[in-house]
Amino acid sequence: MTAGSTRRTTAAHTRLAAVGAIAVAGALILTGCGDQTKNKGSNSASTSTAPLAGKLPQAIKDKGVVKVGSDIAYAPVEFKDNSGKVVGIDPDLAAAMGKQLGVTFQFDNGTFDALLTGLRSNRYDIAMSAMTDNKNRQQGVDPATGKKVGEGVDFVDYLTAGVSIYTRKGDTKGITSWSDLCGKKLAVERGTVSEDLAKSEAKKCPSGKKITIEAFDDDQQSQTRLRSGGADAASSDFPVAAYAVKTSGGGKDFQIVGGQVEAAPYGIAVSKESTQLRDALQAAMNAIIKSGEYQKILTKWGAQDGAVKESVINGGK
Repeated sequence: MTAGSTRRTTAAHTRLAAVGAIAVAGALILTGCGDQTKNKGSNSASTSTAPLAGKLPQAIKDKGVVKVGSDIAYAPVEFKDNSGKVVGIDPDLAAAMGKQLGVTFQFDNGTFDALLTGLRSNRYDIAMSAMTDNKNRQQGVDPATGKKVGEGVDFVDYLTAGVSIYTRKGDTKGITSWSDLCGKKLAVERGTVSEDLAKSEAKKCPSGKKITIEAFDDDQQSQTRLRSGGADAASSDFPVAAYAVKTSGGGKDFQIVGGQVEAAPYGIAVSKESTQLRDALQAAMNAIIKSGEYQKILTKWGAQDGAVKESVINGGK
């Protein structure tokens, strides 16, 4: 996702460049308190045996837990399965990193556009929620106004994704690109790159044919709006759009129109003051990339085409 100034963010809530494989993979960024959904990560190594535990801040080692702010309604990146367990790309990667660091990553649910606020208020240690790494978020700038609204965050990048448009199946309304949305109604998740792109595109539309943007708290609500005929199209990160196309109505509800745009890295957001935690997360991500576990996780969820060869800090532009 991309969140407004936070945007699962700015410029492009893009979640996975060229992740075409997700459409066929079978197994197939706080408005309130959220529902404290916990992924215990019971397979994490203890800090006494984990190879990278020494890189963590002592306070995190003492707790044995990294609190993760996440919008847990963004399949297949993070969502709840039929049993209520938090599953997806991000939880699996976090569990793998937990083995390296000897801690458990606890996922707490919140609305995407409030995750960075929660991070700033120390409700979370990190935000991991298909959040696009870009300069606006790094610098704490609101993409709509260009004004600084916070101190910004650092990102530990781990994946590449793009943004897609999808419509009801067989009812594309002639939409094949963003410029075709003028005069149409678009459903998006609030605070995402999709919303930012829609606002930017709306400025280019002729008078009387502006894009009507309907922004919702989560992507599921956006999909429901489109499915019911209340919108002409919806937009989200490509892996999420592709998953919705594959699974909603048994594959009969939606279709993707046009190609991905705004390919950019997903990053784990960390306070700029938490440099030791940031560097420990980067080391853990690079360790699972090197071991091959990273690739196995992405392949499991059909996201292997968005894989990176190395985790970097603040690679977004």
